[in-house]
Amino acid sequence: MFDIGAAELLVIIIVAVLVIGPKDMPLAMRHAGRWIGKVRRVSSHFRTGLDAMVREAELEDMEKKWKAQNEEIMKRSAADVEVSKGEPAMTGPPPVEMPSADAESAVAKTPAPDIPAEAEPAPNHAKPSPPETPAKSQD
Repeated sequence: MFDIGAAELLVIIIVAVLVIGPKDMPLAMRHAGRWIGKVRRVSSHFRTGLDAMVREAELEDMEKKWKAQNEEIMKRSAADVEVSKGEPAMTGPPPVEMPSADAESAVAKTPAPDIPAEAEPAPNHAKPSPPETPAKSQD
């Protein structure tokens, strides 16, 4: 990243030991490590956000392409159908089929089956009784 070689790194370490001192060097390294960690986290969060925006833009472009290609294919297939049948073809979604009046009248005219009252089970609203335990015999 910064293209620091071994010689430059050695000079930086010697200057840091002279300026900071060997006694406070571990504390300074710990602080430097924390700051480097924070910078890495912020940069990765930023990079992730940029990647997400790029992906969304690419998806929008692909959706536009697919929509244009789909419309072109639908127009070509509709034209092919018109040529082969000699009548205009439907290019939109299929219409919703409503039941015809004949089907509704047939359902309305069907008589309800006669069920005798004895055949229907009676509703049972009573709570079930607990199972009986056999009495122990004393022998």
